[in-house]
Amino acid sequence: MTEQLQSQRDPIEDDDINLIDIFVRLWAGRFTILAFVILGSMIGLFQAYNTPPTYQADSLMQLEEGSRQLGLPQSVAGLSGGSPRSETEIELLKSRLVIGSAVSSLHLDWAASPLLAPWIGHLLSTQDLPFPEWEVLQPYARPGDTISLDLLEMPPAWVGVAIRLTAEAGDSFVITLPTGEKLQGRVGETIIAEGLGLSVRVGTLSGEPGRVFVLRQIPEASAVSMVRNGLNVSEQGRQSGILRLTYTSSSPELARRTLDEIALAYLSQNAARSAAEVEGSLAFVQSQLPLARAAAQEAEMALTSFRETQQAIDLSVEGGALLTQIRSLEAELVDVANLEEEISERYTRNHPEYQRLLSNRERVEERLLELRDEVSVLPAAQREVLNLTQDLNLARDVFVQLRNSAQELQVLSASNIGNVRIIDRARAGLGPIAPRKTRILALMSIIGLLLGVGTVLARSYLRNSIVGSEDLEALGLAVFATLNRHPSSLQSMKSMKSRKSLPLVAVDTPNDLFVEGLRSLRTGLHFAMLDAKTNSILFASPGPGVGKSFIAANLAVVVAQSGKKVCLIDSDMRRGLQHKYFGLPKAHPGLAQLLSGSANLASVLTETDVENLSIISKGPNPPNPSELLMREGFANLIKTLNQQFDLIIVDAPPVLAVTDPVVLARAVGSVIAVIRFEETHPAEVQAMIKVLDTASIKIGGAILNDFDPKKARGRYSYAYTYNARYSYESSE
Repeated sequence: MTEQLQSQRDPIEDDDINLIDIFVRLWAGRFTILAFVILGSMIGLFQAYNTPPTYQADSLMQLEEGSRQLGLPQSVAGLSGGSPRSETEIELLKSRLVIGSAVSSLHLDWAASPLLAPWIGHLLSTQDLPFPEWEVLQPYARPGDTISLDLLEMPPAWVGVAIRLTAEAGDSFVITLPTGEKLQGRVGETIIAEGLGLSVRVGTLSGEPGRVFVLRQIPEASAVSMVRNGLNVSEQGRQSGILRLTYTSSSPELARRTLDEIALAYLSQNAARSAAEVEGSLAFVQSQLPLARAAAQEAEMALTSFRETQQAIDLSVEGGALLTQIRSLEAELVDVANLEEEISERYTRNHPEYQRLLSNRERVEERLLELRDEVSVLPAAQREVLNLTQDLNLARDVFVQLRNSAQELQVLSASNIGNVRIIDRARAGLGPIAPRKTRILALMSIIGLLLGVGTVLARSYLRNSIVGSEDLEALGLAVFATLNRHPSSLQSMKSMKSRKSLPLVAVDTPNDLFVEGLRSLRTGLHFAMLDAKTNSILFASPGPGVGKSFIAANLAVVVAQSGKKVCLIDSDMRRGLQHKYFGLPKAHPGLAQLLSGSANLASVLTETDVENLSIISKGPNPPNPSELLMREGFANLIKTLNQQFDLIIVDAPPVLAVTDPVVLARAVGSVIAVIRFEETHPAEVQAMIKVLDTASIKIGGAILNDFDPKKARGRYSYAYTYNARYSYESSE
């Protein structure tokens, strides 16, 4: 069904997006979209001003490659830790050791704050708004309420438990313990609860009497986790050794102090770690000094003993030169090995620099082998002297290096500095980094706009209702007229039912577009009823609230004004409204009394103030309206009235609500269906057609009521509507 209607609506462009159609739908729902935008903006404003601000402090720190401040040799710098890795230092900054020290120093595990009201707590505590001075709002924070603690000690069982402090006149306050016990105190005085392990000293307190403040000692693990979540550490550039530290908090001063304390705690542990490394190295060097001294003495004694045995033989000039060259090459090999270790961290073995280093090492090793071969051809005594001299020189070098290293490490240990320094101390920004009020307002306005557009389009496209004459024609109904929307027709239908009288548009505003549509309908019905068995028509509808009674009453007036004699019958004996249009009392005898035999036609047929128009109202509500209509009385009534009137209009109850319209339709000349624009569902129309088809009743045509040209413009290729007035000019 839906696909059939859609194919009728879009006969040309089934797959193309009709931008004009979308714009028309959006323009028709512009007030809905505006309402969503306003709602989104209001929510954004509330969110922006009811969210606590967040401040950020930042700091810069440098990781140095050793202790350059002392101007020590590279060997000592290597012993003191070398070049630190940024990833390792970042993890150390976030460690429990560093953050826990800051938490302990600043007492970040103490929490003292005013009690915030639910939902609007921050707004109430920061904005000086004219909130009512209700007693229920008295405990909650207002602008200017502050508290600070100088001391807070809780028993382990109360850690994490909120304790209430209520301000009183002057500097007095009352603390309510979890046990229900109350302690009286004053600002600056220490409160000690004997036997409970509780100690509290309030430093400052500002608040009206009755204000409530919350005290809490946060568990250490939770406090460390809270600070860690607010801390961010990142390296500025790749392998730059510059770390940027940021910390976010609800207070700019607290953010600055916390970040400073974290940096100082990290510096302290870094210096302690460097000192520990130096102490370990110094202990190792000092333990090796006696061994190196003994090795040098032993080597010297061995050389002296050999010379005495060989009668003071000494190295020749050639042997001394070989020894010098061998020592030089061995030292060069050590340097090459150290250089290779550095290059391997930056280049692969296929890199030209690496290959050049390997080639140099091979050259040195080959030369060293050649010198050792030359040593092997010397006389035995010369070779022995050469070896002993070489051992002595090596032992002496080791001893001298260890002694120098010990002295340097002693200096480094006395200095007690690390390889980290603070470049920029912590500093907080002038304003909060969140919430960004302008951004929140813009974002929520955009979200409201999108929701509004989505709602309008979804409601427009998903609403499966009759929205044009094409829809009715697709259901097999000829459209006699499309009646424009009128304020008195349907918008106030609920209020109409509660009113004692209803207006007749055809009498009050005869030049209205709605009345012009009724005149067109009058002409169409005249030709449509040429072959009808009687001059009677029945207005039927699938359900209530489509304006059927309103159309019947005003059409009767329009036809009567043309000089035709018209009789209007209100056959809805349950909820009929025609007596209200023509000023008849509800107790006036009507159709129910006529069909039941308690009244005759002359007593129920009432002439109205409109010339040529008579009415038969529904009368007092009968207990059995369906049974009354099943009798021959209604058919006979139509035959009788057909001889007296040019047109008989029957206002019937809804087809899908009761069976009365089926009985009524058998007695009339034609049945006209009244359909409401954008309200009546196609399935309802189909159900009505099926119900009447079952009784072999065909619907002669349909009226599309409450048509809104603004909503329909741009959707269809054509539509029956009246957009201009045409009337005779008055002659003077």
